[in-house]
Amino acid sequence: MKVMAQLAMVMNLDKCIGCHTCSVTCKQAWTNRSGTEYVWFNNVETRPGQGYPRTYEDQERWRGGWVRDSKGRLRLRDGGRLTKLSRIFSNPKLPTIEDYYEPWTYDYENLTNAPLGDRMPVAPPRSLITGQPMKVEWSANWDDNLGGSPEILADDPVLKKVADRVTLEFEQTFMFYLPRICEHCLNPACVASCPSGAMYKRTEDGIVLVDQDRCRGWRMCVSGCPYKKVYFNHKTGKAEKCTFCYPRVEVGLPTVCAETCVGRLRYIGLVFYDVDKVTAAASVADDRDLYQAQLDTLLDPHDPHVVAAAHATGIPDTWIEAAQRSPIHALIKDFRVALPLHPEFRTMPMVWYIPPLSPVVDAVSRDGHDGEDLGNLFGALESLRIPIEYLAELFTAGDTAVVSGVLRRLAAMRSYMRDINLGRPPQEHIPAAVGMSEEDVYAMYRLLALAKYEERYVIPSAYAAQAHGLEEAVTECALDFDGGPGLYDQASGPFGEASGGPVPVAVETFHALRQRQTSEAMGANASNPSRVNLLNWDGKGVPDGMFPGGGPR
Repeated sequence: MKVMAQLAMVMNLDKCIGCHTCSVTCKQAWTNRSGTEYVWFNNVETRPGQGYPRTYEDQERWRGGWVRDSKGRLRLRDGGRLTKLSRIFSNPKLPTIEDYYEPWTYDYENLTNAPLGDRMPVAPPRSLITGQPMKVEWSANWDDNLGGSPEILADDPVLKKVADRVTLEFEQTFMFYLPRICEHCLNPACVASCPSGAMYKRTEDGIVLVDQDRCRGWRMCVSGCPYKKVYFNHKTGKAEKCTFCYPRVEVGLPTVCAETCVGRLRYIGLVFYDVDKVTAAASVADDRDLYQAQLDTLLDPHDPHVVAAAHATGIPDTWIEAAQRSPIHALIKDFRVALPLHPEFRTMPMVWYIPPLSPVVDAVSRDGHDGEDLGNLFGALESLRIPIEYLAELFTAGDTAVVSGVLRRLAAMRSYMRDINLGRPPQEHIPAAVGMSEEDVYAMYRLLALAKYEERYVIPSAYAAQAHGLEEAVTECALDFDGGPGLYDQASGPFGEASGGPVPVAVETFHALRQRQTSEAMGANASNPSRVNLLNWDGKGVPDGMFPGGGPR
């Protein structure tokens, strides 16, 4: 057994309102430069729908992920080294700009500078690629504009698999939101597809990244990723992808998409897995066994044998403690309410989802019944407005029994907690009906409904022990390299400094705010006098000379 650590995310789809705040903040933080106009590291899809890029789930067309050959071995669906070498200069298995969308802006000058006339001027769309006028026909969230409408569903790859079991009459249409980022898989096909070795999976936390210096722009990673979450920057000629906001998580802060999520539906934490089991788990014969096989690779961080093995591989105690408190392990392994997205791609994704349950309560209540009663809820699951078959094709390779079990546990939690919240005696038979104890149900409820910030995000910081040292010292900063953001001399910058000496911008941005807001120590003091930049001064401590002639008032 070789223990490895993996940072993972769980999203509770019951809470997603489709506001796209996560997409906008991610876009602003990471893809706001030239060449990334069509790039969305985080996007929110409306299901059913074609997704982004269009029909990305159709691997018969895009050839992403892994397949199991006749000898039980894993092979890239897109072909091995010789196949890739034969078309390395012309790769036909790539989404085109039409599959994403042609990015555009608006001709605002036509609106603001138009002369007086009888007609209201407009700001017509213009292509960001050609600069010419264009007609907007698709975008990253186009499905949202026609959510649940048959107009856009004909090419939904998931719906095609269950079309004979799902009706789409107007009164039976359904929709829900599915946020997506890179899955940071345990068995990433993008890494295996890269001819130059630029794609890699970090050993310390499992985040999948692109080495921009080594990337040669072959774009085989785009073909290999079945989720199509690797993008090509046509300005730089490099591949780019979601980084799991590693500069933030390294200092214990959640990703931008999680931090800004309006519905608080995202959870981030650490899980331990046995790296020796990954290949066997991804190679099981039946696609429907992949979910359980991946569960079996995840290890119990409370097990003394696992803790000893973690120590043997160099995992520090702080990380072991974080894994023991991880909301991800609880939702995936303990409560078993989170499911992986398309396990049949055999990449073993590590962004999991809690399927939506809300429409069940609404449907039962609309008929005049008690929408929170356990018997009514269990009976309504089979006639769920969001068909179980559709959810199963998304999360369990078509195994409806697993999805039904998850929905039953969620329904039992609602029914059990309803009695407690109304001041009635709890009913012991409700948790027993889904194989859980009363304590487990309450713990799950607290995590899903009441969890505070530090309970939703249990992220071990790589810099916890030397936080203040990193904050105040430049000479030891890892960003001190030629051309890097850590290159500061001792002179004042154009905006002055924070309390103390000049600090690297990444550390100041990502750690100073959190540390100073929770620390009782003064940020500026007489022992380390400094000019203070009032734009980011925390108000703690007063350096000499800040208030000339008598000190603070």
